[in-house]
Amino acid sequence: MASLSIRDVYKTYANGVPVLKGVNIDIDDGQFLILVGGSGCGKSTLLNMIAGLETVTKGDIMIDGKTVNNLSPKDRDIAMVFQSYALYPSMTVRENISFGLNIRKVPKDEQKAIVTRVSDTLQIQHLLDRKPGQLSGGQRQRVAMGRALARDPVMFLFDEPLSNLDAKLRIEMRSEIKLLHQRLGTTIVYVTHDQIEAMTLGDRIAVMKDGVVQQFGAPQDIYDSPANLFVAGFIGAPPMNFIDGKLVEAGSGIGLEIDTGVSRTVLNLPFDAAAVRSKIGQNVILGLRPERITDARGAHNLEDARLQPIDVKIDVIEPTGPDTLVFAQVNGKRVVSRVHPASNPQPLTNMTLLFDVSKAVLFDSKTEERLA
Repeated sequence: MASLSIRDVYKTYANGVPVLKGVNIDIDDGQFLILVGGSGCGKSTLLNMIAGLETVTKGDIMIDGKTVNNLSPKDRDIAMVFQSYALYPSMTVRENISFGLNIRKVPKDEQKAIVTRVSDTLQIQHLLDRKPGQLSGGQRQRVAMGRALARDPVMFLFDEPLSNLDAKLRIEMRSEIKLLHQRLGTTIVYVTHDQIEAMTLGDRIAVMKDGVVQQFGAPQDIYDSPANLFVAGFIGAPPMNFIDGKLVEAGSGIGLEIDTGVSRTVLNLPFDAAAVRSKIGQNVILGLRPERITDARGAHNLEDARLQPIDVKIDVIEPTGPDTLVFAQVNGKRVVSRVHPASNPQPLTNMTLLFDVSKAVLFDSKTEERLA
């Protein structure tokens, strides 16, 4: 196992295009780091720099306290699992797994023991004599992971390993990777554009945009307390609702003026009025997760003063089984809520929704940074 420190790292290509702009990340031995963001945010470039496949323009990458900027990939004691599997089609599964061991001239008896251990761990013993062309996508991904495991490295690097799999296999392989990490306790750096993978797999998440880490922290912290509008909208499925409105005084506290086309009211907010007093009378953006807007059947405690009833007109419904997504207009923007299926919501009818503001967040409409 090994710790990883990325200190003030920049990457600029020869044509002058900046890709990474001062990245700082630290994880401890055995932690699972997720690099998540949209296409072109720099996450794969950063992974390649950790692997030694890309050079560092400025800054330091340290593995277990040792700067590795000038070390070749083979000297970093890491193993990488690619999106494309990168298996040798003419070799059997056994030969693919032991290929790196052969290159390093590991004794045959030791190779056999390693292949047995790895295949048992990944439950691919019955596939050892097959070739990649005879395997499913999920099986090939297991073999690619097996080849990495055979190295017994201090760190694993995963580059969008599940993106070529169908939805059911993605869920299965996600669980396999998490179980693998729990069993081995090896440090993992994992690149994905899928925020569900980020939330379910990682100990730490770095949300990236345009070569900058927008927020770094534990998954639940990022979900509950996003640093800005981008992070709030990127993490979560469905994403956080953003309700534009005017911040007003509400008794001794503050509130947001709400207009649903059915009713006009002030939604009381739980924030310290003194902390945002300078924004009173101005437009702000209220962030509220869909599960925080529900109906009476979905509410945990109807006596909770933070549950505020708001009448809306339903635009669209999307049944999902365990709950139903209800779409409605609030202050001219469509918001989505999760309600109990037994509520039987119907399009183009009015419905009373309960707004739970206990986990609400407030953003500046100009800077898009979090205010409270």
